[in-house]
Parts: sequence; structure tokens; C-alpha cells
Amino acid sequence: MAKAVADALAEIMRGTEEVLIASELEEKLKSGKPLIIKAGFDPTAPDLHLGHTVLINKLKVFQDLGHQIKFLIGDFTGMIGDPTGKNVTRKPLSREDVLANAETYKEQVFKILDPAKTEICFNSSWMESLGAAGMIKLASRQTVARMLERDDFKKRYSNGQPIAIHEFLYPLVQGWDSVAMQADVELGGTDQRFNLLMGRELQKEEGQRPQTVIMTPLLEGLDGVQKMSKSLGNYVGITDAPNDMFGKLMSVSDELMWRYFELLSFRPLNEVEGFKQAIADGANPRDYKILLAKEIIARFHDDAAAESAQQDFVQRFQKNAIPDDMPELTLATESGQLAIGHLLKSAGLVASTSDAMRMIKQGAVKIDGDKVSDTKLLCDAGSTAVYQVGKRKFARITLQ
Repeated sequence: MAKAVADALAEIMRGTEEVLIASELEEKLKSGKPLIIKAGFDPTAPDLHLGHTVLINKLKVFQDLGHQIKFLIGDFTGMIGDPTGKNVTRKPLSREDVLANAETYKEQVFKILDPAKTEICFNSSWMESLGAAGMIKLASRQTVARMLERDDFKKRYSNGQPIAIHEFLYPLVQGWDSVAMQADVELGGTDQRFNLLMGRELQKEEGQRPQTVIMTPLLEGLDGVQKMSKSLGNYVGITDAPNDMFGKLMSVSDELMWRYFELLSFRPLNEVEGFKQAIADGANPRDYKILLAKEIIARFHDDAAAESAQQDFVQRFQKNAIPDDMPELTLATESGQLAIGHLLKSAGLVASTSDAMRMIKQGAVKIDGDKVSDTKLLCDAGSTAVYQVGKRKFARITLQ
């Protein structure tokens, strides 16, 4: 029994940033009782990306260990708008937008979780019945001073930026979700610390055993710098086409590959350590990046799609003699975009912008193996791609 709990803890702790409180979690696991595991997502956009799946993968670990997964869709909190990490008040979503996005979330999470063993919850089911009087009573549980301890609220207040009163309700509602669901464990990103701990406080006040809080790191995007985000363009969407997913994942740096193995792969960590040793002994990192890309594509599509994506990649890249080793650069954009001529010149791939125009007209410029024909092409910030001029000049360039 002790070994089983130790093994379970090791799986759960993989890739986590912080657990509050670890001893409590161990005690709960030793009880042998299936635990209620909560994770909430506000359906603020219709599609999920790999950054979101870090949390869902952790739910899968708990599910495989026999625990009860409650996947919470914040249809009520989505209409408030999560203020986490924001320096302005978020525009609340309409009820219609929230429900439409919620439907796509359900479809997408079941590519990872077992639908037969997953309970989908909506926080409107208890928040709407709470009513205005109940909401006022809930709001009385915390002070404005306590809310201003939260880092993003504190910064906005210090900078004279407005904070709408309804934003203070968000952490209270998220905390009340834990009470309503009687959660034993809640998962969330490191940016959700304040909200997650609010759940513990409210559960204590209601006489419940406080939930264990497990915080997962925010996954870096393809640029390896900023967190994965659709708005930054550095993301891999789980509904992306297999070829697009493969190309994006092959563009990550060798260093970032290990981060993705830790947080996105279900391969045992000792196997991943074996990959690292093989590379240290002279193996090509590209081969292991291919394994990672195929694993992820198979999860969201199927094995045949992963195999086909690899073949397409080989035909487009390796047959075009794109080298494994090339300069890796990060360039700043102007207003989120950079003209192709300036990009090539800044990267040292051409002598001048006029030289760039000439090479484009000659069909000698390619991006990720695709020929560029537009001399006025604007390249977007947040992207990472292989730029080629002629047969011998290459650079992997990230735009910021």
C-alpha cells in the first residue's frame, strides 16, 4: 500500500510547480477512497491549445489512478471574466458565446479524458440558485484589503488603473465552486494561486475538509519565452491539422523539447532520461522531437495521421536538404509584424532589402520549405519558422 501511494504521488507530482499541502494529499491518497478532483475552465474561446492540456493531462493521471474527475465549465464565471493576469477589465462574454464555446470544450477534452468516467459540471447550476442575497452573503466573506493582496489587483490599484467591483467576485465564485463540488483536490495554473486558495478558505468556513491545491506551470509557447497563447501566435491548437501540428512542434528548440516531454508527454520520465542520454552520446535530437510530435498528433487525431504528417515533413524538409543545425535568431517586430525584406536583411540572409526582393522574385526564398512569392509579405509576431535564401542560407527565426 505504501509503495502504491508513493508511486501515485510520483505520477501526480510530475511537472507540478507547487502542491498545497503535500502531506494532506498523501493522507488523502492513503485513505484509499476515490477523491473528487476539480479543474475549471472558463469557455472564453472556442478552441483549446496544448497549454491548456497540461492541466487536462494531470486530470488524466488522477483518472487512471481511479479518482473521480469533475471537469468544471465556468459558464457563470465566464460571464464575469477572469481578471487573472489582466491589467484591464475583461469584457464579459454573452450567455450564447459561453454555451457555444462550452460545447466545443466538451468535445476536445474527451480526446484525453474518458467520457464514461468524467463528470462535466457547469457552475451556473449552483450560482444561479444562490441568488442575489446569497451573492451578497458570499461577498461579505472577504474584505477589499484581502482582495488587494492579489498581485494583479494590487498592481492595477497602484497604477491607478480601474478595477470593476464585479471582478472582486471572481475568486469568491471560483472558491464557492469548490464548496459546491466538495472538491478534495483542485488543479490550476500558477497564475491561479489566489483563486485556488480561496477555495480552501471557503471550504474551511463551511466545515469541509479543505481541498489540496496542485499548481501546474504555464507552458511556454513555440518561441520558448512567453506562455502559449493564441493572441501571441505561439501556440499549437489541439484542433490544428496534423501537418500543421507536426511542423510547429518540430520548430521548437532542443531545450524546449524537454519541457514539452515533461508536461505534454505520457512517456515515463525514465524513458525521457534515456532519450537525453542518447543525445549526449551523439544521437540526433530531431529523432526524439519526431517521437514527441507523433505522440501528440496521435492523441488528438490518430496514429495514421501522425505517420502521414511525418512523411509530409520529410518530403518537404529533408528532401529540400534543410540542415538540422542552423542559426537560431529572435527578431523584434514593428506593431506585431515584420516585412519579409527587413526580416531577411536583419537575419543576415541577404545583404539588403532590395537583394531580398530580387531573391523572392527569383523564387529563392522559402519559409518552412514553402516558396515565398509576395515581396510585401508581413510576418506575424509570435511565430517561429525556418527561413531559407538560395540553397545554403538558413535560419530558424522567432518573431516577437
